Amino acid sequence: MTSARGRTLVWLRNDLRLRDNPALFHAAEPRCGVVAVYVLCEQFIKQHITGAARLDFIRRHLELLNRDLGKRHIPLVLLRVAKPDSIPSKLLKLAQKEGCEQLFFNAEYPVDELARDRAVAEACRREGIRFKRFHDRVILPPGKVRNGQGEPYQVFTAFKRRWLELASSQLAQPHGLPARQPEETGEVKDRGHRPDTLFTDLALRDLSSLWPAGEDVALKRLKTFTDGAIHDYNAILDYKKTRDFPAQSGTSLLSPYLAVGSLSPRQCLNAALAANGENWQGDEGVETWISELVWRDFYQHVTVDFPQVCRHKPLQPHTDRFPWRSSDEDLDCWQQGDTGIPIIDAAMRQLKDTGWMHNRLRMVVAMFLTKNLRIDWRKGEAWFMSQLIDGDFAANNGGWQWSASTGTDAAPYFRIFNPVTQSERFDPKGEFIRRYVPELAGLSEKEIHQPPPTKGYPEPMVDLKASRKKTIELFKSLNSEAPSGERS
Repeated sequence: MTSARGRTLVWLRNDLRLRDNPALFHAAEPRCGVVAVYVLCEQFIKQHITGAARLDFIRRHLELLNRDLGKRHIPLVLLRVAKPDSIPSKLLKLAQKEGCEQLFFNAEYPVDELARDRAVAEACRREGIRFKRFHDRVILPPGKVRNGQGEPYQVFTAFKRRWLELASSQLAQPHGLPARQPEETGEVKDRGHRPDTLFTDLALRDLSSLWPAGEDVALKRLKTFTDGAIHDYNAILDYKKTRDFPAQSGTSLLSPYLAVGSLSPRQCLNAALAANGENWQGDEGVETWISELVWRDFYQHVTVDFPQVCRHKPLQPHTDRFPWRSSDEDLDCWQQGDTGIPIIDAAMRQLKDTGWMHNRLRMVVAMFLTKNLRIDWRKGEAWFMSQLIDGDFAANNGGWQWSASTGTDAAPYFRIFNPVTQSERFDPKGEFIRRYVPELAGLSEKEIHQPPPTKGYPEPMVDLKASRKKTIELFKSLNSEAPSGERS
């Protein structure tokens, strides 16, 4: 690592933590002083549909990060800009004002973020400021996982097989805390905004009772999930058995912390391996959860290898010609959880109430919107981003395109989840439905999945069997007309 006489500027984005933060760790190593900066871009918030719950989650993380960085004599500067074009000059001005000779940051991969970072890098070159990019949102960086022809994978199973061949326990070792800096380097001339004023005029939704902020909380939740720190068993060991049942506490609930970066994928992998006796194979629960971490890597890689997905385009070009229906009324019923399909309504109300949705149900509601209502997957993708506290573009886009049969590793168009069957299988007693659809609480375990006419609850808005048949016919016709080169 190149040493520096002056301080190093660390540009924080979706990496709001001290531990296992490569850019921050390496910037602090020489103990020449570090200045951290976070830039809120108004255009990015609108363009990327950053929801009110996620914005408030970021705000609360910045408050804690400001305190924790201060204990290590690292000041945090908070800036706000209208457009990304202003970011390079803002960062350069700050670096020059505070005597920072280099800029470190952790990579982000969607096309807008790459373009922003390239503009910053070019500005640094012109002004003679060194810069260095690190990888923290993935375990294996984009470009590292390739097939025998050097091409990117479009099928997860093949990607995972190669990923496991390349991964090693060494990759799972997190960085420690950044070194404490000399006290005299811990001041700046202007800290910009405070965490509360940075978000002035922006819609915020405080879900702190459900999702407390901070990397300490994130690490405690990780520990609880992987080594039984609170419970008398390791939840990760039962993960394969329990993860699909929304009424149970069978998932890690770590996705919001991964999304804002108060927890890293590497920390998760390290904890999973520890729960499995440092073995990559063995316990099926651990193996299944590691697969979910590989999925996260996979979708980050997709944004780089297939950048059209970042431009509101399907990965499979021919599917852009699918005749999606346009119905604001039907879309609103789906968004509000008033479809007359109990498991769909329970899931959509969970999203509205908590800013989060169980992963199995994300697939179920996405298939219902795209395959039964035949509404464009992009409408659902945008709604999720506006509501989710764990909104992450790569994972959200990947999941929606999988469900809509338009993307990489897409579900075959004829594989359409029946929400009633899914409900009967994964919420057999109707516990989850009763929690979020109280109108149906008095129904029997059999009736609750397909309720009889019930006061205060709508009739099903669509015939599941007929709509499924129509969608399959349309996809079959579309695929038969598409040039072979457009089909994956």
